[in-house]
Amino acid sequence: MAGKVIELDTETFQDAIQGDTPILVDFWAVWCGPCRVVAPIMEQLASEMEGKMRIGKLDIDANQHIAMQLKVASIPTFIIFQNGEMKDRMMGAMPKSRFVDFINRNL
Repeated sequence: MAGKVIELDTETFQDAIQGDTPILVDFWAVWCGPCRVVAPIMEQLASEMEGKMRIGKLDIDANQHIAMQLKVASIPTFIIFQNGEMKDRMMGAMPKSRFVDFINRNL
């Protein structure tokens, strides 16, 4: 779905991180307050970065093995993948401008 945050899970994660167009994955949980704060920012970025960067989110409670495999110890954690490889990561709720900087330095 163009311009929307992609909901990832065990079945879709590996396919989502492949490809030339990078994807920023938001590792979150329903009970996480800071995760809810950044959710609208992720929606905005999904529209604004369409064609340059995809935005996805992965619920760590429902997909614990992926979070453990990637050493996601606190949430929210944001990891950019391209061609199946991790390019960069950052943690914590931040203002939109920090996310834009994070994305731009990885394009």
